Amino acid sequence: MLFRSLARHMSKYIPGNPTIVPQNMPGAGGLRVAQFLYQAAPKDGLMFGTFTRMAGIAPLFDPAQKYDSAKFVWLGSVTDAVSVCITWHTSSVKTWQDFLEKSVTLGGTGPSGELDIFTNLYKNVLGANIKLVSGYPGTAEIMLAMERGELDGVCGIDWTTIKAQRKRWIQEKQINVIAQTTFRKDPDLPNVPLIMDLTKDPEKRQILKLFVSAHDFARPFAAPPNIPEDRAAALIAAFDATTKDVDFLAETSKHQMEVAPVSGKRLAAMLVELSTTPEAVLTKARAAIAR
Repeated sequence: MLFRSLARHMSKYIPGNPTIVPQNMPGAGGLRVAQFLYQAAPKDGLMFGTFTRMAGIAPLFDPAQKYDSAKFVWLGSVTDAVSVCITWHTSSVKTWQDFLEKSVTLGGTGPSGELDIFTNLYKNVLGANIKLVSGYPGTAEIMLAMERGELDGVCGIDWTTIKAQRKRWIQEKQINVIAQTTFRKDPDLPNVPLIMDLTKDPEKRQILKLFVSAHDFARPFAAPPNIPEDRAAALIAAFDATTKDVDFLAETSKHQMEVAPVSGKRLAAMLVELSTTPEAVLTKARAAIAR
C-alpha cells in the first residue's frame, strides 16, 4: 500500500510527470527485489524498488546474497522504525533487570524472521534469560498467544504495529515495554532503555549496531547501481519532495502509515560505515542470530 501511495504522488515531482507503475515481486522476504535491482534491472533510471529493511545488511551475514547494497542509489526511507521487547502484564518480567534474572518465553516466526533475529540478539549478546518458541505464522498470532497466556511476550515487534493493531494494550496498560531497538527513543517511550545503552562492551555494541541500523531502513527505496547521475539526482529529489507532500501525508495518515523520512544520503553513508566492520565481529554477529 505504501509503494502505491508513493507512486501516486511522486510522479508530479519527476521531470515529464511519468506514470509510475507498481509491480509486485514476492519472494525471499524482499531480498529477491534487491537481487533483481542489482543484477538484472535496466540501468537507465526508469526503475526503482522497495524491499525488507534487512536487505541493506543481509549481504554482511549471508554470502548467498549476491549484491553490494552500498552500491544502490538510495532514494531514502519513508520512515525509520522503533521495535520493542514487550511482555504481557501478568508476566513477572516487567523490567530489563527482570529480563536478565527471570526466565521468559517469547514468540518468533522462524530463523530468518526479524522477531527471532532480535530475540536472539537480546539472548546471546546481552544475556537475557529467554526461551524462544518459534514457528508462529506472524505477529498477529503471537499477540493472540500472549493474550491467551501461551507466551510471555515478543521482541522485535514494531511499536507502530502495536499502536495500529492493539491500541487497547497501551490504553489499558496490558503490556510492559522492556527495551527499544533503535538509535533514538520513541516519544511514547521516554523511560524505556535503548538496546545500545544496555552494554558498554565495545564489541557487543558493534554487533548490536549492525542490526539496529536496519531500523533506519524501515521503508527503504532504492534504484539500481550505475544509473545516469542526472536521473539518480532527479529520483532522489522527487522522493524527498514526496515525503513532504501534503496530499501524500494526508493519505498515509488516513491509513495509519507513519512518515518520518530518512535521507538516501544517510542510508548510503551508513552502509559504507557498516561495510568496514571487522570480520571477527561479523562472525560473532552471525553466530548470535543463528541460535
